[in-house]
Amino acid sequence: MPEMDAKALEEDLRGIISKIVEIEPEKITLDANFVEDLGMDSMMALEILAGIEKKYKIQVPEEKLGKLVNLKEAMLLTQEYLKS
Repeated sequence: MPEMDAKALEEDLRGIISKIVEIEPEKITLDANFVEDLGMDSMMALEILAGIEKKYKIQVPEEKLGKLVNLKEAMLLTQEYLKS
């Protein structure tokens, strides 16, 4: 898969996260902590991971779930698996 435009990736992930956490996309900043700032729980984290995998047709091991702490880390994780 070709290198993805970071801005497009950011917007896609923000959309996935906002649907699951039920927060307006513009409130999801790169550094907003999913748990502390957005009130995400572990089931929501799994849903976000599943949404990312489905959208990009990638497999991310569940042990990487701990890395989903904010939008910036979600982008890095997604980019890492898009390359492999």
